[in-house]
Amino acid sequence: MKLPRGLIVSCQARADNPLHGPQFMGAMALAARDGGAIAIRASGPRDIRAVTAAGLPIIGIHKLFSDQHPVYITPSFDAAAAIVAAGASVVGLDCTTRSRDGEPATLLVRRISEELGVEVFADISTLDEGLAAADWGATYVATTLSGYTEATQPKPEGPDLQLLEALATRLAIPVVAEGRYNCPQLVRQAFDAGAHAVVVGTMITNPREITRSFVHGGVPA
Repeated sequence: MKLPRGLIVSCQARADNPLHGPQFMGAMALAARDGGAIAIRASGPRDIRAVTAAGLPIIGIHKLFSDQHPVYITPSFDAAAAIVAAGASVVGLDCTTRSRDGEPATLLVRRISEELGVEVFADISTLDEGLAAADWGATYVATTLSGYTEATQPKPEGPDLQLLEALATRLAIPVVAEGRYNCPQLVRQAFDAGAHAVVVGTMITNPREITRSFVHGGVPA
């Protein structure tokens, strides 16, 4: 199964967010489906079980934080197995070169594909990382981590369209745009640059941050 071309909505809320929890994420997924999303990106077994009600493909991730390692997006095979059991049809994982508390990404990609029988969605930050993930057997490569690793600092205000276009030019597999796509115009630019799909999270599913953007950008001091 290949994800169709279109918009993927990331339904995630951190523990300090008033919308944290499976009840709210499940409702967000239903709203995203009704709005025309082609898939949902969700984090953790509880939220993934909740968003299955939307009936869309789920790109599942499992965030496991470590004081010793910067990689926290599905860092191990057990983390991947848990979200597949919860209903994820695609596993998203950090495929950067950074250290992790688990198997190396090259092994994870193969094991997830062969042993769990699902597609692999590789979150990367640079062109070399994207090319490597494709060589390892990833089904999709996404620009998710551009601006969030040491190799891609300082973080730009806008999305990394240059990386997206470079990946789309070099790779035969679908390339997904993710990261700071905060308006329809930027989503359109991503498709024009060669994206197979675009992931949008904060500007659809995080009312607190949306409110802050209006307050800071539009309300007089």
